[in-house]
Amino acid sequence: MTAPGRPEEPAVVRGAGAAEEVIHRELTAFARRARASAGRMHPELSLVSYTLLGHLEERDGCRATDLAAHYALDKSTVSRQVSALERAGLIERRPDPDDARVQVLHLTEAGRRILAQVTESRRAAFRERLAGWPEDDLVRFATYLARYNDHRETPEQGAGARAGADAGARPAAGEPGPRAAADCGARTVEDSDPVRTPPATGGPKGTTA
Repeated sequence: MTAPGRPEEPAVVRGAGAAEEVIHRELTAFARRARASAGRMHPELSLVSYTLLGHLEERDGCRATDLAAHYALDKSTVSRQVSALERAGLIERRPDPDDARVQVLHLTEAGRRILAQVTESRRAAFRERLAGWPEDDLVRFATYLARYNDHRETPEQGAGARAGADAGARPAAGEPGPRAAADCGARTVEDSDPVRTPPATGGPKGTTA
């Protein structure tokens, strides 16, 4: 029997084929849960908005075409999301200092503020969920997720993923898509996700994962 506060021991998986099935099933569940919890944790900021704002912060700004390439999405899909974020006052366009003809997307102060609030809310939820894990398990889990998410698609794979989405073969909402599932769960960009304008005051509501 598992001691209180400690995670249950996972079932033993034997063979690469069985392991791949378990990985697929668990990452799909992870992605679905992430999408569901996002609405509870930060209803004022959609998962799509959080995804794009986080990427812009990490890269200190980038072009819309860079977002499309990173998430293996059609440019028109990203364009609609970017336009909504601009209308909400969360991002802005600035000329590239190396080429004034190029427009680079950056967070506004409002965008940085809401992103910081939501990020802290999400971190608190993760800390609560992982509170009973031994340090060695946390380190291994983080290492494996980073290794999986570091996978680089070939141009052919990226083109195939975009063609599938254009043909109506987009994964169901919350299911692992062309990006790594760890990224997918926390940062999947789906065309169907609304971009909600955050309220003028107040932080994210709730931290339950």
